[in-house]
Amino acid sequence: MTKTLTLPASSDALDLSVLVSTPDGTPRGVVQLVHGMCEHKERYIPFIDFLTAHGFACVIHDHRGHGASIKAERDLGYLYEGGWEAMVEDVRVVSDWALEQWPGLPYTLFGHSMGSMVVRSFAKRYDDRLDRLFVCGSPADNPSKGIGKAIAGFFGRVRGWHYRPKLLQKLSFGSFNKPFENEGFGAAWVCSDEQTLVEYHKDPLCTYRFTANGFRALMGLMQDCYSPKGWQLSRPELPVHFISGAEDPCRGSDKALEEAVEKMRRAGYRHVDLKLYPGMRHEILNETDKQLVWDDILALL
Repeated sequence: MTKTLTLPASSDALDLSVLVSTPDGTPRGVVQLVHGMCEHKERYIPFIDFLTAHGFACVIHDHRGHGASIKAERDLGYLYEGGWEAMVEDVRVVSDWALEQWPGLPYTLFGHSMGSMVVRSFAKRYDDRLDRLFVCGSPADNPSKGIGKAIAGFFGRVRGWHYRPKLLQKLSFGSFNKPFENEGFGAAWVCSDEQTLVEYHKDPLCTYRFTANGFRALMGLMQDCYSPKGWQLSRPELPVHFISGAEDPCRGSDKALEEAVEKMRRAGYRHVDLKLYPGMRHEILNETDKQLVWDDILALL
């Protein structure tokens, strides 16, 4: 059974739109999914249906400033006053609800792309409630993130926080599509599945540009996610699975991805692994060979 509900966000008097999918009978476990930048929860329904069919209860919400978790259409890509901190706390709000619905069941957190940074910042504070963590499509740590945050702040103060800076869009993602530009899609780096790309480029909930407010929060999130400071480690035995497409430009390079993995180990987690999928790009859950990825995730669950 699938239903949609709303929960009060952690700040800003915002309502979070939440999708819940439950199997028949008692679930084997709970999986909370955390989506990426400039997308929305409905894009995960096929994968959620797969997990639910195998007995797992699933829950996913639209981030603040994404999908239906907005106060007005102009707020897409605007994370409100709470910024990245509230985005992390919103995950806690949904987690609290899920753990109340299904107490005592194994609880897995799965984050993709920007969501992979959100779930690491969440684990930094709340790993005591996690039984397993998936870090999917991890963006490389950008050494210029502090400069990017300052640029976003400048645009916000001068042009307003709803201003959508092309400069930061270009600096953040301008090079990603170069290896795939002959395929005729502006964001072919997302995945190699043509139907997925057609739907993605037609979707107004995917094709907007972040605001200055959003970019400032994104850079702040990256700073927190990759900082060794502030980890409240309570579960060093927590399994942490990094999964990524081997052709994903967002990962930076294999070396950069290995460094992200190593940072989790240095934070104190003893069971951190990495799997690369040859030929796959950023959204491995939507790739042509996505069933291979889905089956691997299910096996780990």
